[in-house]
Amino acid sequence: MLALVAHAAKDLRIEERPVAAPGEGEISVRIALGGVCGSDLHYYNHGGFGTVRIKEPMILGHEIAGVVEAVGKGCERIKVGDRVAVNPSVPCNRCRYCLEGRQNQCLDMRFYGSAMRFPHVQGAFRERLVCWEAQAHLAPEYVSLEEAAMAEPLAVALHAVRRAGSLTGKRVLVSGSGPIGALSAIAARRAGAAEIVVTDIADGALAFAGRIGVDRTINVARDPAAMDSYKADKGYFDVLFEASGAEAALRVGLEVVRPGGVIVQLGLGTGETTLPINLVTAKELELRGTFRFHEEFALALEFMGRGLIDVKPLISATVPFADARDAFELACDRSRSMKVQLAF
Repeated sequence: MLALVAHAAKDLRIEERPVAAPGEGEISVRIALGGVCGSDLHYYNHGGFGTVRIKEPMILGHEIAGVVEAVGKGCERIKVGDRVAVNPSVPCNRCRYCLEGRQNQCLDMRFYGSAMRFPHVQGAFRERLVCWEAQAHLAPEYVSLEEAAMAEPLAVALHAVRRAGSLTGKRVLVSGSGPIGALSAIAARRAGAAEIVVTDIADGALAFAGRIGVDRTINVARDPAAMDSYKADKGYFDVLFEASGAEAALRVGLEVVRPGGVIVQLGLGTGETTLPINLVTAKELELRGTFRFHEEFALALEFMGRGLIDVKPLISATVPFADARDAFELACDRSRSMKVQLAF
């Protein structure tokens, strides 16, 4: 089979890899679609992120869907021919956090296409993938494989919304209109948010946010004063989803969130962030982290299957696997793309 392998920054190759047969409890999936994620772009552009670096050739990719080709002994839930989205998280289910039901905090997590451990965990941008049956989730009847491949990033957004608490009738600000920010806005609306404002520094990214029905979009690079009105009376918004990872965005967020409000930090910055902690104290703000997902993966597919969430407006391009480099360059261009998918 062919796989998309990163060797270093800007060194992306399509290479042959052996095809494995599924063992007991495993299935083989013919991959159809794979979404290019921000972490894939970090490996492509920089060879890693933070202190994490590619130390050996690594197959990229973790947002995938396909068709089951074979099943191993003991598999009963998944059948040959099933259309599935594959959860890229493989928690140990033995450590203290897994046993507490917090598998996203697993002490021995294996996550597709990650150089955080060595040997690296090989990713899913390949023609055939052997995975555990438990990782496969059936794509609902009226959900396309393109939509099913969005289950992973949507699960991230659903987990973030869960971390925020009740959103019924709340005023919500989303800073950062990339795929995760836009999906967080969609998830927040589904959770009952009454008003959603999205900010970014790129008009192209904000244009996609406009397609999903948010109440207002603001380019804070071109019009920073537009946020001033939200600072009156100690703040306007009940909840902030900070999806950019930029310190400047979080600082503005602290000013426009009302006393007692909640800040959910999704974006991962490139370094440490300095905060005006006295403002957090004086306004009794709650700063909450959010990391990956667990049960929300199945929930993402259920919501799409029942027509409760529509991710199609965010799929901006589908590019043949053979043109993977072009797909990655397009995904880097926020003026033209939101979610770029590879077609295998």
